[in-house]
Amino acid sequence: MVARADLLWLGVGAGLAGGLVGGMLLGVGIGLVLAGAHWGLALALAGVPVSALPGLGMALRLMRYETPL
Repeated sequence: MVARADLLWLGVGAGLAGGLVGGMLLGVGIGLVLAGAHWGLALALAGVPVSALPGLGMALRLMRYETPL
């Protein structure tokens, strides 16, 4: 069974990792747009859904670790 502390650390880790990944994509995308490369807008907009992937991976790993076979 998943403990409350595991869920707390999952939320903290997912928020931190998602913020770093999303912020980096947003920063690089905005930098490219300001430099004149308009495809940087696609990179900046992709930062929102991509930032959820680290949290999803952590949750799936926790679920696999805690689920008895």
